[in-house]
Order: sequence, then C-alpha cells, then structure tokens
Amino acid sequence: MEDRTKASYLAARREGFSGERALVLPPTVVIEMEKDAYASALHITDIGYYPKAYHHLRRRDSAINQHILIQCIEGGGWFILGEGEGETHPVQAGQYVILPAGIPHAYGADETNPWTIYWVHFKGKLAASFSAGQRYPIDIRPGVSSRISDRIALFEEIFRMFEMGYSRENWQYACTIFHHYLGSLRYMQSYRDAAVGTQERQGDVVASAIHYMKENMEKKLSLEDIVQHAGYSPSHFTALFGKRTGYAPLAYFNQLKIQQACHLLDFTDMKMNQICYKIGIGDTYYFSRLFRKIMGVSPRAYKRMKKG
Repeated sequence: MEDRTKASYLAARREGFSGERALVLPPTVVIEMEKDAYASALHITDIGYYPKAYHHLRRRDSAINQHILIQCIEGGGWFILGEGEGETHPVQAGQYVILPAGIPHAYGADETNPWTIYWVHFKGKLAASFSAGQRYPIDIRPGVSSRISDRIALFEEIFRMFEMGYSRENWQYACTIFHHYLGSLRYMQSYRDAAVGTQERQGDVVASAIHYMKENMEKKLSLEDIVQHAGYSPSHFTALFGKRTGYAPLAYFNQLKIQQACHLLDFTDMKMNQICYKIGIGDTYYFSRLFRKIMGVSPRAYKRMKKG
C-alpha cells in the first residue's frame, strides 16, 4: 500500500466527493437509542454514500466501539485490520465487508479506480452477531435472483428517515429497516430465495437482462456487458430484446435510469449531481438532455411541476 500524506487526505476531505451524502447522528440521539428497549439491540451512528471517492482514506490507530459496514458498488479499495501495517485486503465492486468494533483499522479507495461505497457505522447488543465472520470481503454479485436494487432501496429509506429528523418514531423505524438490511447480507441466500417470481425469471433471458440492468443502475453498462450476462450474440440478443420490449437494450436501460431519476426527484431532496451518480451518469448536462428527451421537460422543471 502506498504511503499517503495527512495533508493530501485533509485536502481531499475539504473538497469532498462530488455527489457524496453523509449523516452523523447527534450524540444525544445515539444516547437515546442506547437506552431504548428496541433500538439498543441495533442502531446506526453514522451513515453515508461516497461516489468515486478519490483519495478516500481513514486510519484509526485507536479502536472505536462501532462496527463499520462498507458495501462497494463500483471501483475498488482496501482495508487493514489490527495495529501497524497488517495484511492489506482488497475490496472490489460487488463486495462488502464489516470491520469489527474494538480493533484498530485502516481503509481507503484504490488510487486509480476509486470505490463507490455505501457505508454505515453501527452499534448495539446484536451488532457483534451480525459482524461475526464478515470481516473478509463477501461477494454480492448481480445475478438472476439477486436483489441488490431492493437492498439499496432499504439503505435510501434509512437515510431519508434520518434526513426527516431525529424523532423517536423516525429512528426506531430506521433501526427496523437497518435490521432487515443487515439480515439481507448475513442471510443472503434466504433473502434472494424470498424474491417473488424467481423461478419464472430464471428461464426468461429478456427479464433476466432487465433485472441485470436494474441491479447495475449506478453503472454505465455497455451492450457487451449486457449480452455477456445474457449469453447471446449481440445481434441475436438485440433482436430478441427489441421484439419483446420495442426498444434497443441501451435505450431501455436509459429509460430505467430516467425512471429512477424521477423517483429520486419525487421523493428525495438530492441535488442533481447526486442523482446523476445514483443512476450512473457522470455528466449533468448529458443527464439533463437525456431527461428532457424522455420526459419532455428538464429535471428542474419536472421537480417544480411535482411541487406545484
């Protein structure tokens, strides 16, 4: 692992990561959770989303009393557990890790292909049982029965609850969702098997491809990526997909992205650049053009219409 100076790290954090979102719960709220009969079992102290987190680095030579979940959606990073320069474990897209409380650690983004991550600091009487055995990267690759987009929706609901305020009802509900969120990782196969219509999807290449698109909403997929997943030649798959949906695969994928953008505009206060990262479009101008082409109005006009 290359040495990184404290000065460069602090400079990067002052600038932040474009599209990032993060919340640190007030200590008074955390204390309330720790006293609550329900929330004391499992509760969040910090939560966030860092897209393309260049120069992201955190070293803790002194242990903290929180477990840290890092779910990597794109790019890559690394982590070290224990004091000193221990073994460096790479983390790739489609993996997660839980760093246990009580152990010094370090983690950061890959220098050339930095990670996009969802992350949570959590505590509680049940926290250790969820983190046990999860300290090495665990795959959550997209597949025909995966539910990655469902899990991300859970994360977003937790985040929205805290954005709405720290009332007891809000954080108790957020704890309920977070319990489900961690369970979807800890008991991944059961979570996948519970999906409605899994058996029907397995024999349908077009439905499987659409599912793959939804599971990779935050990425810029190429036609080659999609046909490789489908296991068909580009020409055969494109013809099959067009016959079923009436659209070319990438045009359909763009429609799904704009559909998700509309949902975020309707139900969140995310900024435009944050929405762009959530749907895998890095250029806000291209996003605006694509949105207008599909919806007939600009994103900002759409937002105003919904508020009116």
